[in-house]
Amino acid sequence: MLIPHYRGSWGSAGNFSFSNAIEDTQSAIAFLRNPDNAKKYRTDSTKIAIVGHSMGGFLGLYATAHDPAIVGMAAISAWNLGASAARPESPARTKSFHDASPRLAGTTPEGMLNEAKQNATKWNYVDWSNDLKSRPIFVVESSDGNVPDNHALFEALQKAGDARATEIHMETDHGYNDHRIALQTAILNWLDTLSHAPN
Repeated sequence: MLIPHYRGSWGSAGNFSFSNAIEDTQSAIAFLRNPDNAKKYRTDSTKIAIVGHSMGGFLGLYATAHDPAIVGMAAISAWNLGASAARPESPARTKSFHDASPRLAGTTPEGMLNEAKQNATKWNYVDWSNDLKSRPIFVVESSDGNVPDNHALFEALQKAGDARATEIHMETDHGYNDHRIALQTAILNWLDTLSHAPN
């Protein structure tokens, strides 16, 4: 398991931006595919699956949609960044950007929102269903504001013909604070199905 820290987050060097986080996710995948790293860490670079929560769900879906060699993606309460940025201003959205900014280096709430708005049309993950439909996509929802976008993704995958897309809902908060074991079990069971899936 590889857990990357994006530039400018959790004490990592550099400045945070959504574009940089997209690049960092792709760099993490490239790291796993490096033959020397695969040998050192005893990993199979042909069987990379992504699990992402919230913004990580958005980034994982982006990486999977743009990389057909990713074998599957589990999107946990995935934040639909493009769709969120395209919507009218709301107190909840303003608060989310202001709450996140102090933990991220080299950015401001206004800068983050402007970047999201500039890329809103290409960062709506519901529009990626045709690029995702060939892989198992696991949509995990909680009782938060992301449910409509999460469900819209699942419906779009079904409409695109992804027979291996699955969706579950857990009655918990965005952080799954009282459902951590249930979430872990669901993800591990889903990953186990990937190991038995035909190539």
